[in-house]
Amino acid sequence: MPEPLTDDAVSALMPELRAVMREAADIAQPFFRLGGQTSARIWSKAGGSPVTEADVAVDAFLKVRLSALVPQAAWLSEETADDPARLDHDLVWIVDPIDGTRAFLSGHPDWSIAVALLARGEPLIGFVHAPAGKTDYEAVRGHGATRNGAPIQVDARQDLAGARITGPKPMLDRLTRGAGPNPDFSVVARIPSLALRLARVAEGSVDVGMISGHARDWDLAAADLVLREAGGIVCDFEGAATPYNRAEPVHGELLAVPAALRDPVLTAWGR
Repeated sequence: MPEPLTDDAVSALMPELRAVMREAADIAQPFFRLGGQTSARIWSKAGGSPVTEADVAVDAFLKVRLSALVPQAAWLSEETADDPARLDHDLVWIVDPIDGTRAFLSGHPDWSIAVALLARGEPLIGFVHAPAGKTDYEAVRGHGATRNGAPIQVDARQDLAGARITGPKPMLDRLTRGAGPNPDFSVVARIPSLALRLARVAEGSVDVGMISGHARDWDLAAADLVLREAGGIVCDFEGAATPYNRAEPVHGELLAVPAALRDPVLTAWGR
């Protein structure tokens, strides 16, 4: 069995990973038009979700560069055919070459490139790069989370009153009903990239991020670690943490919150 990556080995990876993420952004950005339609070719995948030539180009680039960076790691990406061999690997790259493709193709700035390295099913490294906002969110397990190199923490709020919430309207409506009279929530415009939705909870600009069913590992794993290292949690509505690298990397409805707000949200949700 291959030896796990040591802390020193992980630290040594980070400068090259940062460079790879910026090169990936350089591939995508020429196709992005802020406030306008992308110049990239667009087609539909099975199920009807859109994909662009930028998604495919970034995915191919990251497959080569990340596989060279950690050759023993398996691969799971939104734009690559799944290889079940990943289930037998301790190390797995989890990649979304463009998280928020609809935002990317319509000129909305909230899209990102999300990369996680799993070790035994748990995120070890998480990196979310938002090129249009010139923002990097980064975490290494046990070493905290940063935004553009500066440490970040979730908001210190202890209760739901006045919380800033974002996500699908039906989920927000249910939470509002369960929170009792006059919860005084502030609704934040929905953030198209799920990775950025979680990252904004991590940086403290959002308190409650709601995620509808059918999110995949690649939507979540990188930002999950950023949020954990910033003092938050991603969980289902029973309070269970999010598992990764299963045979079907699909999730039900999820919640992203500071750890202190998990129980108040679950209580309101269950009413």
